[in-house]
Parts: sequence; C-alpha cells; structure tokens
Amino acid sequence: MIKEEQNLNEMLKIRREKLSKLQQMGKDPFKIEKYDVSHYSTDIKENFDQLQGQQVSIAGRIMSKRIQGKAGFIDIQDQEGRIQSYVRKDRLDEQEYELFVTYDIGDIVGIKGEVFKTQKGEISVKANQVTLLCKSLQILPEKWHGLKDPDLRYRQRYVDLIVNPQVKNTFLIRNKAIKAIREYLDERGFIEVDTPILNTIAGGASARPFITHHNTLDIDMYLRIANELYLKRLIVGGFDKVYEMGRMFRNEGMSIKHNPEYTAIELYQAYADYEEMMKITENIVAYMAQKALGTTKINYQGKEIDLTPPWNRMSMQEAVKKYAGVDFDTIKTDEEALEVAKQKNIEITPGMKRGHVINALFEEYAEKHLVQPTFITHHPVEVSPLAKRNPDDPTITNRFEAFVNTWEIANAFSELNDPIDQRERFMEQLRQRELGDEEAQMLDEDFLNALEVGLPPTGGLGIGVDRVMMLLTDSPSIRDVILFPTMKPIVEE
Repeated sequence: MIKEEQNLNEMLKIRREKLSKLQQMGKDPFKIEKYDVSHYSTDIKENFDQLQGQQVSIAGRIMSKRIQGKAGFIDIQDQEGRIQSYVRKDRLDEQEYELFVTYDIGDIVGIKGEVFKTQKGEISVKANQVTLLCKSLQILPEKWHGLKDPDLRYRQRYVDLIVNPQVKNTFLIRNKAIKAIREYLDERGFIEVDTPILNTIAGGASARPFITHHNTLDIDMYLRIANELYLKRLIVGGFDKVYEMGRMFRNEGMSIKHNPEYTAIELYQAYADYEEMMKITENIVAYMAQKALGTTKINYQGKEIDLTPPWNRMSMQEAVKKYAGVDFDTIKTDEEALEVAKQKNIEITPGMKRGHVINALFEEYAEKHLVQPTFITHHPVEVSPLAKRNPDDPTITNRFEAFVNTWEIANAFSELNDPIDQRERFMEQLRQRELGDEEAQMLDEDFLNALEVGLPPTGGLGIGVDRVMMLLTDSPSIRDVILFPTMKPIVEE
C-alpha cells in the first residue's frame, strides 16, 4: 500500500512537471479561453455518411491513449459520448506531435481533422491539429484504485460522471423527467411561480426546519420545509392554477430515501378537489416515465412496477384492517385506540389520539405492502392539519398519499379553506409542540388572514421528485439521483 501511494505521488509530480515545461515553452493550456467546437461525438457517428471526408472540430477529455512510434490513437469523451481520433506525426508539425505524445489520460484536448472510418470499421477523426486545452493534474480513478466507494463517488461527483457513463445517463433521464413535469402542467394552464425559501415561519408541513439568523433584522429565520402556504395565498389572490418546483429543507435523518435538501413540486388548482389531484398524480408520473424512458412499466431493483393509470385505491382504515387486523369502525374512543396501540407494540407519545394510532398502525403494518402504485385515502384529521374534513365523517379528511415501492411519493388533499377550523387545528398543533413534538406546525396568522379573505375550493398536491427519479433510474439510494447530496465533512486528523 505504501509503495502504491509513493507511485501515485510520483505520477502526480510528473504531471506538474509537464505543466511547468509547457508554461516555460509559452504553451500554458490554462491561458486558452475559447475553442470552437463544430460537432459532438454522436453527431459524427450518427451522420457519418454526410460527414465522411469533411473537416470537423471536436473537444473532450482523453480517456485512453495508444502510441505506436509515429502514430497513435486516443479516445475523446465529450458530453455526448466517446469518439476515437487518429494522430499521425506527418500530419502535425514536429513539436506538436512531440507534445501530444506527453499528454496524459484526463487531459482535455481540442482536435481539428477529417472524419473517416478505420480499417476495423470504427468512425474516427484523423487529426490535423491537436491543442491541449486543460492539463489534468490528478489521476482518474479508473487508472488507479477505481471509483467503487459510494461515499467517494458522491463526494467527487465530477469524477464519478467522467468514469461512470451510467451515472451521467441517470441525470440525463432526470433532466427529461423534470422537463416532462413542466410540459404536462404548462399545457394544462398552470403557471410556474417562485415563493420564498427563507421564511419567518416554518409552515406547510410537519417537519423540523433548519434555523438561520438574519443579521440586519436580528431575527431567526427558517429554510422552507414546504411552499404550500405561499402557493395557497396565490390562489386567494386570483391565480387559479399555480405550481413551484424547487428545493425543500428538512432538518431530519438521512437514509437511502431521505436527504436534508430535496426537490419537490407543489401545485394548487382552484375549484378542484383531491379526486382531481389523484388524476393529476397518476397521469403526471406516468407522463414522466413515458417521456424519460418510453414506457410506463419499469423494473426497480428486480421488481416489475406498472405506473400506468388508473392506480389502486384504499382508505387508510381499510389498509389498517387488511394488514394490521384492526377494524377502527368498531373503535371509537381515544382510550380504546391507545389500548390497541399497546397490544400492537406501537410507541405511545404524549397527546396521542385515535387518529394518531390509525396512522401509526398504517406506517408499521401497511406501508411495506404497497409496491404497486396505490392511493391511500382519508387520513385522520389529527395528522392532516391543512386538509378539508370529509363531509360524511368529520374524523377523517379528503386527503391521499401515493405509494410506489412502499414509499410515499406524493401527498395531496382538498384544501381546508375554513379559517375558523384552520385556526383550531393550528392551536392543536401548538399544543402538540408544547408536548414536545418538534415537527408540529407553527401558527401562521397571515395565512389565516388570507383564508379569511377567502380561499375558493382548492385541490393541492406535493410530489417528492427525487423518489420518483429513483424509480425511473433504478437507483437504490436518493444520493444516486442528486448531483451533490449532503455529506458529512471529512475531518483531517
């Protein structure tokens, strides 16, 4: 191991010496500001018949190099893929070829030359000119230890993208799926808006916020945990269809499906209900899959999942009855519910009521069975402080969560627009905070004022974009679909 490190240090030293020599010769690559690129690798390969014999200009990173005396081959990687270049000494001036021979894997070069096909049938560029555009002073992992350690891959995503082509493909799929979300909503009359990321009240969800401090105002502020309450204010103001996609921040645990900052989309539609939100949810996820993958049937970690609408539906109480064996139609009081919780080994927390028990039993016994897309509906009012009550049963709300692969990927409801009921629910949330629930929601007086001005009947929906991306890209961890996931800093000893 010590010998390997010594060899690596020597290789790094040689690269710096090569750079120094170039600089002494007046050929410092870092002084080059621009290089005109006429074609990318895929352009040349897909249009070879038209480009054969034509002059092109390409640029990219040297990924492999084979020198045989007076000629050599290098593979250039650009943003779209790789292409081979054939470099002969007699086509370059003498000094240019001598320098070319010293270039390392990882260096970035520009090549001007003629498109042709080698005797082995490989489409290539026959170089007339090779220009060093950037000297790489590090060794690419595949040339040394390899880049297999997931932690290192996430920390050095720039290297991960270079040496693992499938990683770049993951983010190209993500890009197509993100575009599909906007396309779907824009075509249906939704308006994309921006709302504050820094908030004086952390509202719109039950979650622990990140706290910061504004020096000029001398007040604590919060990174948003949701954008719900601002978007509803816009519905009050007269925008009938709005959405916002962006980063949310929650100061909570990290896991394969949780990152402290993540991408979510929330949308609100006036004069619509949770049933309409169900249609949008299943259709928008299917549309994302179709646009990004060309199919709505995916394989996730060996499981076949069909995203084609319509999705399954089941109330939360039905799910608890089916998977936990508890029928809450026969359990009406908080005391009875708490006794069931004890029997089912559910942790009893301060202020726990019947609705909390139903939700806890669902999470413990039912979620793990929801592999195929399923809407779980009619959550208890205790765990749904912003949702409208069901008119036939005021103990439940017209809310749903969408589950795929046992994960919640979406949350939606008919929005509570009764300001009196909303105030009572906020007050109950404050009581929960006083009992130690740090995720309980805060009182937002301005939002209550907006409700008093008048919020029309409205349907709202939030989708966890990163979790959907995990499904579409067959990625086992949320870190695989976030370019730069949150990482614990490495502390030098």
